[in-house]
Amino acid sequence: MNSIHPLFLNITKHKIPKPLTISYCFSHNISSNITPTINPQNNENNINYTSQHWAKTISTHITNCTNINQLNQIYAHVIRTHLLYIHNDPFYWNTIIRAYTSFYASTKALYVTLGMLRAGVGPDTYTLPVVLKAVSQNNGVKLVTQFHAVAMKYGLEGSMFCESGFISLYAKVGEFENAQKVFDESVERGVGTWNAVICGLSQGGRGREAVDMFLEMKRSGLEPDDVTMGSVISACGSLGDLGLALQLHKCVFRAKRFGKSDVLMSNALVDMYGKCGRMDLAYRVFSRMSERNVSSWTSMIVGYAMHGHVSEALECFRCMREASVRPNGVTFVGVLSACVHGGVVQEGKCYFNMMKNEYGIEPWLQHYGCMVDLLGRCGLLEEAREMIEKMPMEANVVIFGCLMGACEKYANVKMGEWVAKHLERLEPWNDGVYVVMSNIYASNGLWEDVGRMRLIMKERKLEKIPGYSLGV
Repeated sequence: MNSIHPLFLNITKHKIPKPLTISYCFSHNISSNITPTINPQNNENNINYTSQHWAKTISTHITNCTNINQLNQIYAHVIRTHLLYIHNDPFYWNTIIRAYTSFYASTKALYVTLGMLRAGVGPDTYTLPVVLKAVSQNNGVKLVTQFHAVAMKYGLEGSMFCESGFISLYAKVGEFENAQKVFDESVERGVGTWNAVICGLSQGGRGREAVDMFLEMKRSGLEPDDVTMGSVISACGSLGDLGLALQLHKCVFRAKRFGKSDVLMSNALVDMYGKCGRMDLAYRVFSRMSERNVSSWTSMIVGYAMHGHVSEALECFRCMREASVRPNGVTFVGVLSACVHGGVVQEGKCYFNMMKNEYGIEPWLQHYGCMVDLLGRCGLLEEAREMIEKMPMEANVVIFGCLMGACEKYANVKMGEWVAKHLERLEPWNDGVYVVMSNIYASNGLWEDVGRMRLIMKERKLEKIPGYSLGV
């Protein structure tokens, strides 16, 4: 068992803490429009006060919350009036945990859960699925194991929704053995349980295992739904297996006959065919979709860009805008990648500025990487360097590697040496930078510097890995 996560320290069973000593502090300035009219501490008002009335009141206030500050104020009032300790049914705790999770305030949701456990209120089958969603947002390995222990303590580990949640979380943090163990110990495996393990394997880069698990699901007699097909199709795309892709497409037709969602599976098919290099089949699926969302268009653009179909990618983006579909960051990665393949600098600059100025999307590292690659390939090395220096985040090895390749192409010694210093700092064990610098020096007839590079590699015992081919 891993070490105890800080959230679980000092939990004493059945010990009710003082209302204002729960670990998270909230504002106690409650506005009049969210203060319940009934005070459970007032005996006169408690005559007709019922749990149902309280649940309706608090649920209404929480449902009407439009931001995290309002929710904080309501929870502060709940603490101050001891409501959760007078009416300690899990339902009331669940309501607040679910609300914080919906605002992606995972830490606060987990602290409410901690308060629930400290108050001696055991979770129910509705508590843990919500808590596991908060844990997923928090992305902590220790939290997964600790809450799994809580589920086992209260006999909830066999709940279908809890099983699915634990499988998904273990897979998300790379604990595939634990995910498989939960799956193997499942007594009644529903579609949700199978979906969790297939999706986890697919997203974890284990495409072949995801496909094998899908085939095992089919043999068990269960019919896949749109979530199943979306996950297994994504796994197939990562494998690039066209034969398998065509077989899975037949399964999609069968799933559609059962009234399953069209958009999710169609998007997965477009993405799969694109990764398999069959943009003609991807377009056929795309053109027959009755409804297209941002993922549909983005899959087409990324697919075209991936295979060097520059004009098709940019035309698809134009049609996307005409259809009034708002692009996202992934869309612009595809568009800028297409510009890199086509070597169209002005268009690339235009789309990069459009992303920031027209759509308000702050560039990611991938966007900057595309621009540095584009500028470098076209010989605009100083502009590429300026782009790197103005980035709000530190450039990684991939970005410096793109510029290093451009330095080799244009035999630019000064820029090459600047890039080499950064690459040596990021990956001192990598011999590639010395090999490239040696080639740059050789292109300029600087044989003394070529010898110096070889001497450095010899002193550091760095050897260029010889090329080889894999026999089939």
